[in-house]
Amino acid sequence: MNSSTPSFSAHHPVRTGNANVNGITIHYQDEGYITDPAMILIMGLGSQLTLWPAQLVDNLISEGFRVIRFDNRDIGLSAVVSNGVRADLPNSMLRSRLRLPIESNYTLYDMVRDTAELLDALHIDKAHVVGASMGGMIAQLFSALYPHRTLSLTSIMSTTNEPGLPLPRWDILLNLGGFGVKKGHDKETAVMRSLQFWKKISSPKFPTPDDEIITRLQSDYDRSYRPASYLRQSHAIIATGGFKRLLSRINSPTQIVHGSSDPLVHKKGGIASAKAIRNAKLELISGMGHDFPKQLIPKLTELIVFNALQAAR
Repeated sequence: MNSSTPSFSAHHPVRTGNANVNGITIHYQDEGYITDPAMILIMGLGSQLTLWPAQLVDNLISEGFRVIRFDNRDIGLSAVVSNGVRADLPNSMLRSRLRLPIESNYTLYDMVRDTAELLDALHIDKAHVVGASMGGMIAQLFSALYPHRTLSLTSIMSTTNEPGLPLPRWDILLNLGGFGVKKGHDKETAVMRSLQFWKKISSPKFPTPDDEIITRLQSDYDRSYRPASYLRQSHAIIATGGFKRLLSRINSPTQIVHGSSDPLVHKKGGIASAKAIRNAKLELISGMGHDFPKQLIPKLTELIVFNALQAAR
């Protein structure tokens, strides 16, 4: 069952709704003309669909794509998903390094199925698939498991998730574990804590002013604030483990994009994806971190669109 509310932006139609997929409710925003080729954008860990830069979305629609964004399970306006498994990240990371099994509320494979069933709900057979960070992992897995539905793949600031790849920078790991950060869940505390984190992972060559980050974080807090979901999604990444072995199944045009200065997902993760996927193109952007600075939106648009156009050849 799928319910949507149509509206119009200044330039194109917008359809917002909730789809019942994979036993849960997923909130989505579907923009552009339904006769245009579909492009689904998959966001990363703990982030809502609103983190996709509006200018990037507008650019892609102007280039002739129907753009679908959605809140992953457990985030934003989509369903909370918990079966009671405690997200013990330090223990799970250790077990991952030792290649031991990990129990979790869900894995990235469940999120891949969410994506596939959302496309079903929107009556979309094939799509260009774009993912960022954790969303890039989901996009890679989708393209490997549903090659017949993938027109092209663009994976940004992501990885094959193999246990032997470099971990995030130590100070970021401490922040992720809740060390050295101010506690509390009121709006001001949560926003300032997130600001501290975003400044650590942002692009050193393309800085974003604090006030712009704060405005976005305040808006996201008002839309939805679920700190426990962030832990469950982190746990899902660890529990999924490496998937390099599956990437040889991908046969669509593939563009891997990574920042040379990414302190959260090391560039070796992106390089590993590019090596594992047949004929993948790799773009290492000097001075880019783990964010979407507005200075790079034209470049990202160009990379995504050029790769998508290869599918028509």
